[in-house]
Amino acid sequence: MILKSIATLGFAIKDVKILLNSHAHLDHAGGLAALQQASGAQLWVSEADADMMASGGASNRNMAPVNLLVYLGLLKYPSPRIDHQFQDGEQIRLGPIQLTAHLTPGHTPGCTTWSFPVRDGNRELLAVNVGGLTLPMPASLFDWSYDAVTKQDFEQTFKTLRSLPADIYLTPHARAFSLKRKLQERATAHDPVAPFLDRAGYLEDIGKAEAAFRKTLQEQQKQ
Repeated sequence: MILKSIATLGFAIKDVKILLNSHAHLDHAGGLAALQQASGAQLWVSEADADMMASGGASNRNMAPVNLLVYLGLLKYPSPRIDHQFQDGEQIRLGPIQLTAHLTPGHTPGCTTWSFPVRDGNRELLAVNVGGLTLPMPASLFDWSYDAVTKQDFEQTFKTLRSLPADIYLTPHARAFSLKRKLQERATAHDPVAPFLDRAGYLEDIGKAEAAFRKTLQEQQKQ
């Protein structure tokens, strides 16, 4: 699907020089090895997610049953070649394109939110692609509970995201930032960019994620 979309936009896969992603889960990293092979591009991965991605999805932060499913091949994905590792705040450039990595851990240890400037006429807007705000797995699964590191990770993530002056709100899952609705609104909007200027929606979703996080913590403390 990604290869087809790139071609539909009028580009060749060999035009791709750098591969980035949000985190090391199967549905976000499972195709990287194939894309890397097709493009010859360099893969950049957060230092904290590198081991998980190199193993095809196993991590010491996973629960043992999840790692077992990875080792059995049920949740394992082809391991890509990791060419570069980055830390929080690093900027990755290719020609005029510049993206800044913001580590927003919790969903995975090295879950990454990317911010990048977008120019619309005389306006420079900041697009923010949120890496992931949900629990790494349902709290009810295998009687899983937060450890101290995961709690600290999520606390830092909510603080980091609120500090970013996001104009355009994006996520790796289109439904999460209402892409379909915004595309429909764009068709009739006087300013086609306006439906995507959604700092309110950005902050609202951060608030919802934090409320769910604190609710789960409270429920686990009662047990």
